[in-house]
Amino acid sequence: MKVINTTKAPGAIGPYSQGFEVNGIVYTSGQIPVNPESGQVPQGIAAQAEQSCKNVGAILAEAGSGFDRVFKTTCFLADMGDFAAFNEVYAKYFVSKPARSCVAVRTLPKGVLCEIEAAAEK
Repeated sequence: MKVINTTKAPGAIGPYSQGFEVNGIVYTSGQIPVNPESGQVPQGIAAQAEQSCKNVGAILAEAGSGFDRVFKTTCFLADMGDFAAFNEVYAKYFVSKPARSCVAVRTLPKGVLCEIEAAAEK
């Protein structure tokens, strides 16, 4: 097992790692839309989805993988009313059209609107 850690994605806000590589598979922790440089969260679902995708991408890149190698994602939305806007941004990044679960949850860390986790081949 290899821990994946990059300053190009937000640091963990709890007892977990940004990601792991195990047997050639990269697993990212759920990425919320915190800008790693400023610590700020953008406003609105489109901007938040964009930042969450960028954060996932930074972890994948650090591990030597990329969006084109993602085979499974789990997406969490604070409001399913944001599903269409979220999908519009998500589709720009997850070009491999991975298997996906997308669920609405009551709340997310820091009150954000979305969170994305991914599994990818290295």
